[in-house]
Amino acid sequence: MIGNLTLDQLRVLVTIAENGSFSAAGRKLRRAQSAISQAVATLEEVHGVTLFDRAGHRPRLTGVGRVLVGQARVVLAGANHFEAMAAATREGIEPELAVAIDPLVPTTAFIDSLHALRAAFPHLPVSFSTEGLGGAERRLRRGEAALAFCILLPTVPEDIAALPLLGVDLVSVVAPVHPLARLGRAATREDLDEHVQLVLTDPSAPDGPSYGVMSTKPWRFVELGRRLDFLLAGLGWCRMPDYLVAPLLTEGRLVPLPIEDDPARASGALTIYASHMRDRSLGRAGAWLLDDLKARFV
Repeated sequence: MIGNLTLDQLRVLVTIAENGSFSAAGRKLRRAQSAISQAVATLEEVHGVTLFDRAGHRPRLTGVGRVLVGQARVVLAGANHFEAMAAATREGIEPELAVAIDPLVPTTAFIDSLHALRAAFPHLPVSFSTEGLGGAERRLRRGEAALAFCILLPTVPEDIAALPLLGVDLVSVVAPVHPLARLGRAATREDLDEHVQLVLTDPSAPDGPSYGVMSTKPWRFVELGRRLDFLLAGLGWCRMPDYLVAPLLTEGRLVPLPIEDDPARASGALTIYASHMRDRSLGRAGAWLLDDLKARFV
């Protein structure tokens, strides 16, 4: 019961509209036509509206009837979704799956798994948020995300279960108009120190540890896209994910910046992990997604 409404009354109204007559609705719902007529009459009487024009051979929806049929469909769809979610929860599926992702993570790598998750759990609400550097891990710790695709630096914390999925290579690049692009040799630390380095920063700890910073003139960014804008404008140099700058290198909008004794080259690719807190078990959908990722990447 919803106030003076019942879902059954709304279902009768929609069925009449979809099947064209009271008798057809009765056959569809396996009820006597008199029961269908009574349900409509009760709706009209209680709410003081006329849903059908009965002057012709067949009752036709009035203007208000057409509008209310649309509203009835919305209510019925919501009720069906409610029932599906309640049934899923009884089966151990979490009521919502929150996923967080760090800015350096290539989201396209996970699209197939997310499509598969939607197909396997069609009624599961999934929230997906892109965070600043370190934000995905913070969401995990605060319980705001069950699963995170993230980079864990300097090492994987002991309280986080982390499945390594893929590596992302960072390449040093600069706009062709920048002075560093015209050196004609590998840049030294002294060369780099004279120019701005565009650095991706954890917004919650701007003075925290800095990885790969080689300039005394860092400009700090939270958004990868905004940093790219400054890079293309020739306002500094930085290390960017290879998958992101590859087309820009091909087009000549960026050029590689070789660095003498570059420590980033020795450390290799950054590892992308699928992570969750060890003391908070994943629900059925989260565990399913993790297994799907294993099958695709590991």
